[in-house]
Amino acid sequence: MSSKKQKVLIIKVGYSETLDPEISNITSYGDVLRTTVLLNLYKQDHVTWLVDEKAYPILKNNPYIDRVLIYDLTSVLQLQAEHFDTVINLEKVPGLCVLADRVTAWRRYGFRLDVKKGEAEAYDGTQNALSVCHSEKKKKKHKKYWQEHLFEMVGAKWQGEEYVFGYKPRGGERFDVGFNYQVGNKWRSKVWSIDNWEKLEKLLKKDYSVSWQEGLDDMEQYFEWINSCDFIVTNDSFGLHLAIALKKKFVALFGSTNATETYSYGLGKVLVCKDCRCPDMPCYLPECKYDERLCDVALEDVHSEICQILDKEQQAVGVA
Repeated sequence: MSSKKQKVLIIKVGYSETLDPEISNITSYGDVLRTTVLLNLYKQDHVTWLVDEKAYPILKNNPYIDRVLIYDLTSVLQLQAEHFDTVINLEKVPGLCVLADRVTAWRRYGFRLDVKKGEAEAYDGTQNALSVCHSEKKKKKHKKYWQEHLFEMVGAKWQGEEYVFGYKPRGGERFDVGFNYQVGNKWRSKVWSIDNWEKLEKLLKKDYSVSWQEGLDDMEQYFEWINSCDFIVTNDSFGLHLAIALKKKFVALFGSTNATETYSYGLGKVLVCKDCRCPDMPCYLPECKYDERLCDVALEDVHSEICQILDKEQQAVGVA
């Protein structure tokens, strides 16, 4: 980046996931959090971030964001009157694409509006990400980490940069293992059965303390719960990205979504179902057409991975 301090606008409200074609009125907290990896490129600049009010706690006190604006009419009108060096729009919502086009700026990355079709199209550098969105085959088969796509969109190369999370936990660790077992209403196909969770608790509680997911009605309480656990067992969800941001060891369970997008930063292990009846995995279907839950990642595989990671940790502590 230039030595001169630049003025940067990031539009990531959370209504459309960067590599997903669907636009939703359900805010994707996980997509907002993992987009903070981009801030590593602009840590010397003045950064404004436009976000949905529900996702504001994710960006609160972020050391590399100078101003968080809540997405509403007032903020839209304000931004249209300002000048920026760089605008990065990671939303495919048509109205936000229009905003990205209308804000005065020298450089633009991400998505803009195709005025003939009334839908998102790519600024230069974003064509590959948009093609992944629009092609079911590419979405299922691509091998790049999500961060690689994101950096490519702004003309940079990802070199292992981490999420930037400004939340400072108030408490410490109280549990060995946390079960991040719930998912949002949008992705019921990601659910591992309660029966499996209960069986896993019985296997673990002989040697480890176990806590079940807490704090979903208050995001900062949820942050605190994730932080209270030394190890997180989770589906592909916001909790997975929180665990990564808080540098927790984890095992993540994948079924209907592409596990190859997720980089673990050396913190954990991703497990994918080996015996799913569906021939189209990952299917990206919100509901499983075979009435299965999370394609039944094997309980014994989950238990084995948890024990291996925790045993290695205990051995490392003993050596230290």
